[in-house]
Amino acid sequence: MRVLIIGASGQLGSALRHTFADHTLLTPGHGELDISQPQAIGAIRELAPDLVLLPGAYTNVDGCALDPERAFRENTLGPKYVALACAKRDVPLVYVSTNEVFSGTATTAYREYDQPGPINAYGRSKWGGEQAVLQHAPTALVARVAWLFGGPRNFIRTILRLADQQSATGQPLQVVDDEVGSPTYTPDAAVAIRQLADAAVPGIYHIVNAGQCSRYELACAALHSAAIAAPIVRITSAHFARPSTPPAYTPLLNGAAAALGITLRPWQSAVEEYVGCLLYTSDAADE
Repeated sequence: MRVLIIGASGQLGSALRHTFADHTLLTPGHGELDISQPQAIGAIRELAPDLVLLPGAYTNVDGCALDPERAFRENTLGPKYVALACAKRDVPLVYVSTNEVFSGTATTAYREYDQPGPINAYGRSKWGGEQAVLQHAPTALVARVAWLFGGPRNFIRTILRLADQQSATGQPLQVVDDEVGSPTYTPDAAVAIRQLADAAVPGIYHIVNAGQCSRYELACAALHSAAIAAPIVRITSAHFARPSTPPAYTPLLNGAAAALGITLRPWQSAVEEYVGCLLYTSDAADE
């Protein structure tokens, strides 16, 4: 099977490459396939994929706030063109979306068909992408993920790096505790996405590790897994001035995928494994 991965060099895209490695992979870079242009429709048809995975997006949340037109082109129009190409050839499509399509004002975890209400440009552009995909490719699957970790740049690696830097100064790490979500390990998400693609049941899915936590709790778990006794204190998001405002409470509940038998382990177990891999890699590099 020919699998086209758009955004294959990203954090989730890299995990998808590994998970689908037993197939013929098509992984064009942005210079080869710019989905923000209508010409992408013909380009995708010429590639003749049997399955299209779309984890790629403009994910710089603050960048989206500063340039909402770029966010719209890449995160809304781009998925529309991909969906049109897939619909013309009746090719299944898995579009990766985000927890930030929700407002963050709920008091319980969001289900798949709760009403979105994005509060920032990134969330609005991804919500637009969801609507475009479901409108133009009715058999598509939308897989919402959140707080991804597993690649070279993510929250956990940043925490471990800052803890290492601040060990010399004795200054505590400051991490917000009023932002709550669902940490998601990219290898786990990639396996679940493959299972979704195999099941081929259209609709919206929440593909996140089980459970929820604050950014502060996630940082503490990462430090504990790394056996780092760095001082850490809770702060609120009001301490940080930034162009975009993230939704405060966006845990996602996996109900639709679980009904198909697709579940992900608790986030704590995934964090422990990921940090262990980082430490092993670091130790091996030092030898």
